This record gives sequence, structure tokens and C-alpha cells, in this order.
Amino acid sequence: MARIENFEDLEVWQLARVLCKLVKRLISKVPFLKDFKFSAQINSAAGSCMDNIAEGFERDGNKEFINFLYISKGSNGEVRSQSYRALDWKYISNEEQAEILVWTEKLKHKLQGLINTLKYSGGKGYK
Repeated sequence: MARIENFEDLEVWQLARVLCKLVKRLISKVPFLKDFKFSAQINSAAGSCMDNIAEGFERDGNKEFINFLYISKGSNGEVRSQSYRALDWKYISNEEQAEILVWTEKLKHKLQGLINTLKYSGGKGYK
């Protein structure tokens, strides 16, 4: 298996980046534009998915990386939950929410897969 040298090469980080871009596109429209607090909250959660993967990767060992991946997974769930509020408040359409649900589901499974791989790989030190 090839050694990953940069977090940008991780598929989970790339998926989180797509989710982050999707959220940014959605919050850049009315009525999201008028709800600064909610816009900031969902944008922050999406950014947290991406950033925690990167931060965890840059740590020294698998144990810390796994911890940050769990944080990313939690933030991903937060985006998913907030998409229901956005739908209920008519900030997004059913189709827009379906897109968020597809990406959050995909990211959730990839994160869990990476967590499992790291947990059971036997490696404890550097990536």
C-alpha cells in the first residue's frame, strides 16, 4: 500500500472539501444570506469536517488521527442534521438537501472505513 504523504491526497479530505463547497454554494443564496447565525453554523460544521482531517493527519500518530477523524465524523453529522432544519425552514429545496445527504453519507462511510483501517492496522506511530 502506498504511503500518503499529504492530507490533500486522502479521499476523505477530498470528499469533505466537496461538502464544504456545496454548503458554501447553498448559504450564498437568499434566504440563507439573511440568517447569519445559521449560515455561520452550518458553514463552520462543514469546514470542521475538512479541517479536522487535516489537523489529525499532521499529528504524530494514529491514535490522535483517529480522534480527529471522529470529530470530523461528528461535524459531518451536524451538517446532515442542519440540512433538515434548512429544508424545514425552506432555505433549501428537497433536491438540494438530497445532495447534502448523499455527500454526508458518503463521507460518513469513508471516515468510518479509514478509522477502522487505522484502528486495526497495528501501526501506532507515524503515518
